[in-house]
Amino acid sequence: MRAPATDRGRLLLLGCLVAAVTLFTATVPLLRDWFDLRVYYGTVNTWIHHGGRVYDYRVPGTPYGFTYPPFAAVTMLPMALVGLRTAIAVALLLNLAALAVVVRVLAGPGWRRHGWYGAVLAACVLALFEPLRDTFSFGQVNLLLLALVLADAWLLASGRGRWAGVGIGLAAAVKLTPAVFIGLLLIARRRRTAAVATAVALAATGCAALVAPDASRFYWTRALWDTSRVGRLGYVSNQSLQGVLARLGVDSKAVWAVLVVVVLGVWARRARQAVDAGHWQAAFALTGVTACLVSPVTWVHHLVWLLPSFAVLVRAGHARVAGALYAVLCTSVVWLWFDDASGVDGFLGSNTYTWVTLGLLLFLPAGQPRAERRPTSHSASATTDPPSTAAPAIAATRDQPGRPAATATGTAAGCATDRAAGSATGPAAGLGRARSASSDPTGSTRPPAANPQSSSSRASS
Repeated sequence: MRAPATDRGRLLLLGCLVAAVTLFTATVPLLRDWFDLRVYYGTVNTWIHHGGRVYDYRVPGTPYGFTYPPFAAVTMLPMALVGLRTAIAVALLLNLAALAVVVRVLAGPGWRRHGWYGAVLAACVLALFEPLRDTFSFGQVNLLLLALVLADAWLLASGRGRWAGVGIGLAAAVKLTPAVFIGLLLIARRRRTAAVATAVALAATGCAALVAPDASRFYWTRALWDTSRVGRLGYVSNQSLQGVLARLGVDSKAVWAVLVVVVLGVWARRARQAVDAGHWQAAFALTGVTACLVSPVTWVHHLVWLLPSFAVLVRAGHARVAGALYAVLCTSVVWLWFDDASGVDGFLGSNTYTWVTLGLLLFLPAGQPRAERRPTSHSASATTDPPSTAAPAIAATRDQPGRPAATATGTAAGCATDRAAGSATGPAAGLGRARSASSDPTGSTRPPAANPQSSSSRASS
């Protein structure tokens, strides 16, 4: 199908698409009533204004409270100065800004040629993506963390590696999952960048310990190891390997540990392959996918970490595959098994997003992007061919002392700033029937709201 050739045709197409997206979002998704943001807001206000303890707060009427490291609570202290509505408005603006950064980094410098038509089209496609919908509806922070990590990817790709690692370090201090990207830096032998990320994470954690010593002590000795604080592992929104096992009734930590080791082994091999090929965008995408699989709890809104994978697929010439997988993640299909995930259909259907994530780990193109195949070497030198103007280059040199600065321009290319096509397109396949699932992503049992689109659902971050 060809794109409209005139502005009038484009406006007509976009008008129909906006109407369809509006209808879809008004009928299919369950809105989350800013639950996670209310957890953050209540925690900070109780801590600052009422002398409460960070990890003792619970949202009224629920067993759910703050689950992040103390540094996250410290970064949220400004919420104590404003009302809840203002906090919601600020959270929306921050998430929109973070999404703009993510799209800009993934789309690369070619995004301008698509103009207003491409911008509106991309906005419609992104609005269908369930992890993004939930991120905004919960008032979640994962999109901000993704932007921080991709900012480091952009620094590495654009030759500004001196400050690379700061974003990853801050993200790892707010939530532990992004620490996997430090492992990627070690695999890539970016020792200096890995050291920067580790130092930033430790410094942020240390500052939080000075500001909130009791909270830090409690978190690192008790709360961190108590997964029940986050929610029920077998709840259908948990699309991690642990969630699959929990829905199967397998509670063996040894089995989960073996699966995690296998996944990490596959990731290390494929990420190294991507780095050796100079395809940093694929390396970062594979790491985001792996983080979702190995984390004990990966709620649906955590799957925003899959966005770089769709950019890699599009750039590798697999736009249809990217569109199909993206469409699956727009459908909310896993909620059809909210009440009962037993049987073969329950095993396959309730874990649909996990299968997509696992497939991306195994089959995501990890070699050089098709558009820029050319001879590469594992170590850059002054005689290496200069990077093409169509793609930012990244130094293939390792962060080792004594390496001459002249080798900073090399053959490794294709980080998250390359000309990725942003988020993959594809129509969202709506659910064939109305679902009766509660919007509670932690599995608390209560009757579904009469109007699920505006329900005040409980959740956990």
